[in-house]
Amino acid sequence: MNPGSPPTVAAFDFDGTLTNGGSVLPFLVEVRGLVPVALAVLRALPRLLHAAIVGGTAADDAKQMLFVRLLAGCPAAELERIGAQFAEVHLRRRLRSDTRDRLEWHRRQGHYVVVVSASPEAYVRPAAALLGADAALATRLEVGGDLLTGRYEGKNCRGAEKFARVMGWIRARGLGPAQPVIWAYGNSRGDRRLLEAADHGVDAGRLGRFGRLRRFPSLAHVAQAAAESARLPDCGGPA
Repeated sequence: MNPGSPPTVAAFDFDGTLTNGGSVLPFLVEVRGLVPVALAVLRALPRLLHAAIVGGTAADDAKQMLFVRLLAGCPAAELERIGAQFAEVHLRRRLRSDTRDRLEWHRRQGHYVVVVSASPEAYVRPAAALLGADAALATRLEVGGDLLTGRYEGKNCRGAEKFARVMGWIRARGLGPAQPVIWAYGNSRGDRRLLEAADHGVDAGRLGRFGRLRRFPSLAHVAQAAAESARLPDCGGPA
């Protein structure tokens, strides 16, 4: 980072961007077991299908309903323990090498890196730590006493909430006085608001022109541009 230049923050979505596929259902299976999760999903299937189609608050509510059914009464300490174990295994099995390389590129540039996800903080936070990120901004689950209620603490970290959480972290960190340059990486419509608000939004999806974020440059494109820039000779020295 050049002295006097504004800081740079790179925000990475988790599911489908840093990793292959989703993580919520595998995590719930790890916590509760396959049969209880399968039964809960079957009972909620019409609502989950509707949420998948319309998105928005319907998706937020459907996911919270599943959490309430499966996690209410679970000791918070137990969830944190399982979350740390799950994060390590999930990254080992599902981490995308191309996105990991891009995250490492940002770290080498001296940029701040945050992982921002609608998935539960219980495993997103340890996963972000394993990746060397500066922060994890994810969906928090409410705790009453020492037990989870299954409800959200605050909002589900998707859509506009992702951008709000990144900006809140920037303010809390005291970055400035100049507005930081923001890079944002995502793969789904839940990331679109963050990519639209960023200085550099990047489509990390794999659907190409069929993806919802196709108007943004692809991960492969920005990685290639960075590689080509690194190969250019430095002509900025004294004459």
